[in-house]
Amino acid sequence: MFFLETAISIFIGAFLLTYLTIPKIIRVVEFKRLMDSPNQRSSHVMRTPTLGGVSFFYTLIFALFFIHSRAEFNEAMYIIPGLTILFIVGLKDDLVVISPGAKLIAQVAAIAFILANPSFTIESLNGFLNINEIPYYLYLGIAGFMMLTIINSYNLIDGIDGLASVVGIVIMVIYTTIFYLTGEYFFALISITTNACLMAFLGFNLSSDKKIFMGDTGSLIVGFVISILTLKFLALRPTAYTDLPFLLENAPIIAISILIVPLFDTARVFAIRIANKKGPFSPDRNHTHHVLIDYWGLTHKQASFIIGCFNLLFVMLFIVLGSTAKNFGMVLMLVSVVLFLGYIFFKYNYNFATLKQKIWLRRRVAKMKGKSAENQVKQDDQKSAKQETSELEETIE
Repeated sequence: MFFLETAISIFIGAFLLTYLTIPKIIRVVEFKRLMDSPNQRSSHVMRTPTLGGVSFFYTLIFALFFIHSRAEFNEAMYIIPGLTILFIVGLKDDLVVISPGAKLIAQVAAIAFILANPSFTIESLNGFLNINEIPYYLYLGIAGFMMLTIINSYNLIDGIDGLASVVGIVIMVIYTTIFYLTGEYFFALISITTNACLMAFLGFNLSSDKKIFMGDTGSLIVGFVISILTLKFLALRPTAYTDLPFLLENAPIIAISILIVPLFDTARVFAIRIANKKGPFSPDRNHTHHVLIDYWGLTHKQASFIIGCFNLLFVMLFIVLGSTAKNFGMVLMLVSVVLFLGYIFFKYNYNFATLKQKIWLRRRVAKMKGKSAENQVKQDDQKSAKQETSELEETIE
């Protein structure tokens, strides 16, 4: 009962703090002309305020102040430095673009603080693919790579209005449930806080007159929180899984299913870029959400809603399967679904130059059709006018 009261208070407080301060951020950004200008890859056509992620940072810091006593291993003191590092780097990248190398170094530094806390140590995979004990140094390498992948994968899906927020909300709802059932209330409250931030931000991100982007400041912070929650989920003690609706050995597959949208999109985009003989980090419009918009004609809201629903249904499916199926069967199922999705999206030609030509041609055809319709209306009007004139002349005669 005490947790429920705390959770409600934290959610309301975080939501209001984010919701009430974002308009202030928008005004400052517009006054200082720090808005994001569209380019050939952008899905927006107008200059739009960015830096919405600034509200995430101070909201999380305030929340950690109130809930840090619930952390068994003083995790809050290790999370705050990591959040601060990524906040500074994300803010700088939103204002003046920094190199990928500098951003990567900052991410590694932030991750190092988390890996230094014993609460996040993964000692065993509990029989997943017959893997049990994990040496500590191997854990550092795997955990560090995993967190880097999650942070950058989430950063990459922030390409259209609402998508990063919707996917983040789905992930936070799932992690809130998991950590509540396992008694890890500190991490459940972090999930609730982040969820409140994303929900408050979503309304502005989808707005037509008060629009703002979370920017790298927001996507790096949320991605960092998601990576922390994922690492903690995999580091849970075996006894904690007794209250979860899936087998202990299936935890890694459940974690992948929770993050399926950013992980699948990143793997797919990197594969396409390499196949086109480009660098994996070269910019383009090959993301899944761009396909839904450019090829299938969906709006930003529709694409975000569809992807979010898919993420939720995908997790629910694997949780149901994970309650009885062995992990080898779960792996086969996951690989089959990923290959099927890969086939659906790879059947299009995603060469960036070809994509631009197709979009330009489609718009050109639509414009020509519009002109043809206008010309036809004018011709009909002219014919009607001539006919009326002729009839009038006959009447006079």
